[in-house]
Amino acid sequence: MKKLINAPADVVVEALAGLAAAHPKLAVDLKNRVVYRGDGPVRGKVGLISGGGSGHEPMHGGFVGRGMLDAACAGEVFTSPVPDQILAATQLADGGAGVLHIVKNYTGDVMNFEMAAELAEGVEIATVITNDDVAVEDSLYTAGRRGVGVTVLLEKIAGAAAEEGRPLAEVAAIAQRVNDRGRSMGLALTSCTVPAAGKPTFDLPDDQMELGVGIHGEPGRRRVPMASAHEAAAMLVEPVLAELQPDQGVLAFVNGLGGTPLIEQYLLYGEVAALLDKQGIPVVRSLVGSYITSLDMAGASVTLLALDDELLRLWDAPVDTPGLRWGA
Repeated sequence: MKKLINAPADVVVEALAGLAAAHPKLAVDLKNRVVYRGDGPVRGKVGLISGGGSGHEPMHGGFVGRGMLDAACAGEVFTSPVPDQILAATQLADGGAGVLHIVKNYTGDVMNFEMAAELAEGVEIATVITNDDVAVEDSLYTAGRRGVGVTVLLEKIAGAAAEEGRPLAEVAAIAQRVNDRGRSMGLALTSCTVPAAGKPTFDLPDDQMELGVGIHGEPGRRRVPMASAHEAAAMLVEPVLAELQPDQGVLAFVNGLGGTPLIEQYLLYGEVAALLDKQGIPVVRSLVGSYITSLDMAGASVTLLALDDELLRLWDAPVDTPGLRWGA
């Protein structure tokens, strides 16, 4: 294992300290491993928090800032944050208008966010659970479908709604709409290596890829022979479109899982766009890059979000975070 770290046990805290040093608009509670807005909480605005295991950067700490999250809590690598962390994040995001918990559908995350919500006395809380992965219905970490790429899009769109001063119920409803209108599918070319383990999470021969892999290295639908980008795009897009019938245009999101260079991500996006064009589905917005990763895993995912006029306007609204920034 070759990694630019000091000690495996210190990776998360030291990375959070580095994030804060690189982005002065952010603040970090290192004891609770919470990243939060340096100008927060914003009085009268619904607070948005999310969190999960580390190793998926820039999600979630890299999406804290104006127009997106108010706070994010970081668990150990691939491990849910504990309720005390989530409670601390909730309190740091509470501007008096309630707090929205955005939770990926992993068993530990769901349970710990529920416990934190019960502990947050005096704070009105709504919860939206993302479950956009069409690959498998259940996995090593979940009951039901996993929350993956839609989480990024949801945090941006719901964050824009909160910045407009909308009440908690409306922000939660918009977040739920994003989840309901988005689907994702991913594939892995290699395993990832968790620092504490010091070896790959699973063995994947050079001539095979894992179709439908999870962001923690969970098994997918099946292992298939290594394919071209053209073939891989079809393997990802077809299952998504089997469950998504866009009534207008879509936001097409090609995401790198950590070890795939941008040249390959753009090549894959070109194949995805061609497939959608062939289906007569207009792509009105796009996002390409490594936004929800799995440490150093080589691979990619495709997320399609069926937009409507309101979701498109909220996507275009200004955002100012380390991971996403435009119009600010």
